[in-house]
Amino acid sequence: MPFSAVIITFNVADTIAACLKPLLEVADEVLVLDSFSDDGTVEICQKLGATVIPQAWLGFSQTKNLGNSLAKNDWILSIDADEGLSGELVFSLKNLDPQPGKVYALDRLTNFCGKWIRHSGWYPDWKVRLFDRRQVRWQGDFVHETLAVPPDFQEVKLSGKLLHYSYKDSDDHLRRIEKYARLSAKEQFERGKKATFIKLWLSPVARIFRTYFLKKGFLDGRSGWLISWRNGRMVRRRYEILQALWRKK
Repeated sequence: MPFSAVIITFNVADTIAACLKPLLEVADEVLVLDSFSDDGTVEICQKLGATVIPQAWLGFSQTKNLGNSLAKNDWILSIDADEGLSGELVFSLKNLDPQPGKVYALDRLTNFCGKWIRHSGWYPDWKVRLFDRRQVRWQGDFVHETLAVPPDFQEVKLSGKLLHYSYKDSDDHLRRIEKYARLSAKEQFERGKKATFIKLWLSPVARIFRTYFLKKGFLDGRSGWLISWRNGRMVRRRYEILQALWRKK
């Protein structure tokens, strides 16, 4: 059964080619919803043969759902612009016949500043990415968008790796931490949540401990410690921003 690959983009010229090339081997259609990139992203997509649709940013879930609705196939392979398919995963997808009542999960492995992270709560990281749009949709208003999958559906894990080149360097990681802390704080603000003393001071420490010890971040060496420390920093920033939002109100 043919499926469409759907990607949302904004200024991802440095990763989009590596993302698209393996997709063009396995997908019947590659559809890119671009939020008016000005760094050459659109030109790269068009040159490689993807269909590009200009689209103002609606938020993660709404933009992805719109892209899914515009695809010509009901089966959707949802991939982020900083992800790529390993050779083994390409083989798995080429030989897959998607079945009703099932969704398909990909084994995501993240690269942090040149190192593949296999602990620290980052791996294993199975993500449902192949699904029938008639029964499955993205949900979530701010960040951490998730798929709403019917409870009786079977999740099938595919062989191969979804290679995630999330952070170009340490500074990029810090910028992402600030971005997601703000989005998360806004989400909690809209839900009426407040930054209590415990959340502001103890939650960051708890996150560091959880990442480094319980999630075995120490096995990732220096990168594991850096990820653990910055996870705590992100939690702290989230509640600082949340506190500021309530003060402003």
